[in-house]
Amino acid sequence: QVQLVETGGRLVQAGESLRLSCDASGNIASISAMGWYRQTPGKQRDSVAIIVEGGNTYIDDSVKGRFTISRDNSKNAVYLQMNSLKPEDTAVYYCNADVSIFRDSRKVSFTAWGQGTQVTVSA
Repeated sequence: QVQLVETGGRLVQAGESLRLSCDASGNIASISAMGWYRQTPGKQRDSVAIIVEGGNTYIDDSVKGRFTISRDNSKNAVYLQMNSLKPEDTAVYYCNADVSIFRDSRKVSFTAWGQGTQVTVSA
């Protein structure tokens, strides 16, 4: 079983910074891509930033220049540094990871999701 736990979400004022963390635990053989997504009520979950195992990143245009994604492979962790926050960044932020585990001596791959952490940016 694999668990992803996000931390760091809270209420901040516009212009402030936050750092979200996501720790993956369980019987993990390897993790390829890790990413951050966000969702507001009534809307679909959108990608914010993705980082692959080699370190290449994808940053959505809406946060480019303000958000940075990084990962620590030794800790199975991914981080989202959010600077110059705006009210429109308010959302529940989820992390995910493309993980591989060993099950019955076979390697099984799937995408795991965290439970989400609320980020609220006041004007």
